[in-house]
Amino acid sequence: MKLTPRLLKFLLLFYPPYIGAGVRITYISRDWRELHVSMKLGLYNRNIVGTHFGGSLYSMIDPHLMLLLMQLLGKDYTVWDKGAEIEFIHPGKGTVTSTITISDTELGEIRKNTADGQKHFPEFNLKIIAADGTIVAKVKKTLYVRRKKS
Repeated sequence: MKLTPRLLKFLLLFYPPYIGAGVRITYISRDWRELHVSMKLGLYNRNIVGTHFGGSLYSMIDPHLMLLLMQLLGKDYTVWDKGAEIEFIHPGKGTVTSTITISDTELGEIRKNTADGQKHFPEFNLKIIAADGTIVAKVKKTLYVRRKKS
C-alpha cells in the first residue's frame, strides 16, 4: 500500500501519543510540502499552571519534517531527526497551531549537499502560534540527510 497524505493523516489520528496530547494533523498537501498541526489545551496536556505542557508543544512538531522529507526524497535517502531546540515565548492557552513547510529552495539545497553521498544537517525554524497570533514557542529542528550508496 502506497503512503498518501490522506493515509498518513488518518494514521496519525490514531497515534497513541497524539491521542493523549490532543494533537491533530489538519492538513497535508498532496505534494508533501506542507503540513498543518493543531493542539487544544486539555486535561492531558496541561501543566501545573494551566498552560500547555512543553513536552506536548514539542511533540506536536516532532516527527513531521522527517516524515515529509522521507516522502519528498524517496527511498534513495536516509532521513533522521538529529536534534531540536525549543524556546518558550508565551504561555500557550486554548488551541495552538503550526504550519510546517519545505520550500523548493530547501529541498534543492538538501539534494545539492547530499549528491555525492555526504551527510547534510538541514535546519528548519518553526513557530507554534496561539489562536490570537501570539507566538507560543519557536522550534529549531535539525535533520540528518544522506543519499544512500548505490
